[in-house]
Parts: sequence; structure tokens; C-alpha cells
Amino acid sequence: MTASLAAALDDACRAFSGRLAVQDARESLTYAAVSSRAQAIAEALMAGQVNADEPVVVVVGNRAADFASFLGIWRAGCVAVPSHCAAPRAVLDALIERTGARFVVDGAEGEASGEASFAQRGTVRRLDRGAPPPPRELLRGAALVMFTSGSTGLPKGAVISHRALSGKLAANDGYLHFGPESRTLLALQITFSFGVWVSLLTLTRGGSLFALEKFDAERALDAIARHAIERAALVPTMLRAILALGEHDPAKLAMLREPCSLRLLMTGGESLGARLCAQARSVFPTATLVDIYGLTETATSDFVLQGGDLDAHAGCIGRPAPGVEFRIAGAGGARGETGELQIRTPYAMNGYLDAPELTRAAFAGGYFRTGDLARETAPGVVELIGRAKEIISRGGSKVAPLEVEQALLQHPDVAQALVTGVPDAQLGESIHALVVARPGSQPSAAALRAWAATRMEKYKLPDVWHFGTELPLGRTGKVDRGSLRERIVSGSIAGLVNPETGGRA
Repeated sequence: MTASLAAALDDACRAFSGRLAVQDARESLTYAAVSSRAQAIAEALMAGQVNADEPVVVVVGNRAADFASFLGIWRAGCVAVPSHCAAPRAVLDALIERTGARFVVDGAEGEASGEASFAQRGTVRRLDRGAPPPPRELLRGAALVMFTSGSTGLPKGAVISHRALSGKLAANDGYLHFGPESRTLLALQITFSFGVWVSLLTLTRGGSLFALEKFDAERALDAIARHAIERAALVPTMLRAILALGEHDPAKLAMLREPCSLRLLMTGGESLGARLCAQARSVFPTATLVDIYGLTETATSDFVLQGGDLDAHAGCIGRPAPGVEFRIAGAGGARGETGELQIRTPYAMNGYLDAPELTRAAFAGGYFRTGDLARETAPGVVELIGRAKEIISRGGSKVAPLEVEQALLQHPDVAQALVTGVPDAQLGESIHALVVARPGSQPSAAALRAWAATRMEKYKLPDVWHFGTELPLGRTGKVDRGSLRERIVSGSIAGLVNPETGGRA
């Protein structure tokens, strides 16, 4: 595959110009239309005197126009920095500040006006920021800066090169076999790496995308049944929602029975588990199930569980994907011993944007430190035990507790806050927040949630609120996040709050 994603997409646009590339609930674009819109964006950026390898924030929302935005940015020789259209303005402003971006692209802005001309619908905005940011060697040849939650609480910008992502797409295609017949359901947001590579692999191979702007189990089922969906990528939380829908109304799943077009079901982002794996294979009998584990920093898809391994090694993340090596650091070389999973891959990130110390700390001897505790259960087969880092995996999305805490502590009525992830049957993990109010204040869950919603993305908001007079402390006197989690799981902590009504249980 061509090392430049722009070149790879351009090849597809020429070869499949009249075919459907992507559709959402409002519009459908052929490859020729994607190419035309992308050219308008590229020309607007160049007219604005954008520099090579300059970061450009791209506002996305699983809309057909978003893919023209990516291609236009890459044609202009720039680096795309995705930001979701529903994110609070404060999040967008912080992203602009972190990257030094002078341009914001929104390929779908103005759609509601109904104008026929793309020039009147999509926008390239140049911000009044003065001189361009100085060149950064880390951005040379980069395709994306993907911001991912980190254990420090501040999202880190993983810089992914065209070479790395193009190589990963080719490696993935070696066992997933995408082609012009591939019609893919895009339910994952393209602010996340899983959604990005599934989309790009579909389009660079001449397939078509059916994009859901927001996941809904019933809409996903309807799309699979009515739009001849041949491939789908879903995190386990989405699978659970589909199964729950079927439990309440079996007729909803009946539409998936023969003849069903689905042939490949990809999942990842959180633990699939043996039970859910079996249920998914039962509900989607015509589809080959592939469970994928990976990280943004390694262009994702580092381990794969498929075929006979789904039965023989249920609950594991599987075997290393093509080109990936691994080691269990601290296990002393003994199989079955637990240590940190570390990965060596030619598809690793260039580094974290403007964070050389974090970049150095992320690698050990050429291996990326995942922060996940794991063990080798059979030759080449890896099982995750837990996370050395404190990242919460909520519905496949990674959330740093400290980031949520720092936001809550800005509220004038909050004296202390502690956030943890708690096992959840639907989400994998739900986000729980323990709040200690300032003297004389009684903030409600509803008020805190509404306030926090203006400062962070919706998926980072606590699902459950607790109120107390102090935070749990460990033996050394430090705040003990693990203790909070244990108390919640055991039911020993009081003051559970309904986040919708603000009423205390």
C-alpha cells in the first residue's frame, strides 16, 4: 500500500470514481464527490498559506463529509487533528492551544442551509493566531495527532505517521481481506483509532461506509439488515446493547437470521470475554468474529483473537498481529507469570506531541510500554490481567480519572474529588465520582453533571455520583483510588446519586 494516505485514497478515488464511498443519514458521496470536496479544502488551506506538516484541527462527527476533510488536509501536506463536533467549545479551544493550529476544517458545516455548492457548505477557518507554529520534527511525514487520555490526567497527542498507518492498514488487510465489495458499518467515532483505521481500510480498498453519527442498537441492526452491511466494527459495549435489545424484543434480532449479509464482525477497545464472545457468535451466525487489541500509540491492532483461538483461548487477547513482537516485562521469562505487556512494532507513533519526556518514558528498549498487566497462557497467546495504569475503559473509550477530577475541582462548590472505574455489565466499566463539598455547599449531581458537560466530552462524565465528607486514604496517607473502587463494588459506600434527577439513594 502507498506510504501516503492521500496517495492511497487518491488511487481509490480514480479507480472507483462512480461508486459509493460513504453515506450518512443525510447524504451519500461517491469517490468522485469525496475527491472534489477534498480538493476544495486543500486549495483553501494552501490559499491560506498553510505550511507543510502543520497541524490542522478537523471537526468530525461520523459524517460523509468528514472523509473529504481528512483527504483535503492530507493533500495540502498537513496533519489532521480530529475533534468531535459535539465536544464543548472549551475542548476545541484547548486542542487548538495544545497543537498551535491556525486552521480548523469542518467539511459538513453549513449543511443545514441546503446549499448545493460545497464551497458554501464546508468551511476552512483560519484563526487569528499570528505567526505559524515553529516546525516540529515529530510532525514531519505525520498523518494524524490523536489525543488519548493518559495517567497524568492531561490527554496526550500521539503523532502517527503516514508510513506507520499505511503499513498497519496493509498488515490488517492481510488477515481481514477488504475489497470493493466491502460495505462497512461505521458505528465507532472517528476521533478514535479503531474507527479511523476501519474507515480508511474500507475506502482505500474501494469499499463503502455506512456511517452512524451516534450509535444506537436499533439503528445498527436496521443498517445491517437493510443496507447489506458486510462488515461491522463494534466495541463490546455496543454488542451488549444489541443483545439487550434482543432480550427485550426478540423480533429485533430476527431480522439478522438468514439471509444476513454480515460476514465479518470486528470488536475491540475493551475486553470481549468468553461469555460475550459466545453470545455474539450466536447472534451473528453468518459472520466471522475477530477480536482485536491495540493502542493508539501503536496504530492499534496489535493482537488478534480469531478462528479456533476464540474457543481454545476465550478471554485472551490472542496472538500478535503481523509485524508485532511482544514481551512480558518483569515476568522473568517464565510463561504464566504476570508482568507489563510491552510491544515492539514498525507501526509505532513518532512520539507524543511536544512531550519528549513522556515519549521517552513510553518506551523501554524499543518496546512500547502498554501499562497493561498480562501473562502468556500458551506459546504466543496473551491474556490481560489488569491495568498498571489507572485508565478507565468505558464502552471502549479511554478516560483518565485525574482529568475528570481536575475538571470537577474547578467547580466552586467542590473541595475534593476522586474518580474511579467500576465494573459494569453494559459499559465494561462505569465512571464513579466521589465528591466532598466545600463547607456550606450542597452541590447536586444534576448540577455538577451539567457544569462538567461544558468542560469535557460527554463520554468522560461520571455515570454515578457519590457524596462524602472525606476521601479514602491508603497506608501512606495518600488518596487511595483502589480503596474507593473496592468500597463501591462491595456496596459499603453510601450517598449514591442518580445522575439524571440528582436525588440521593
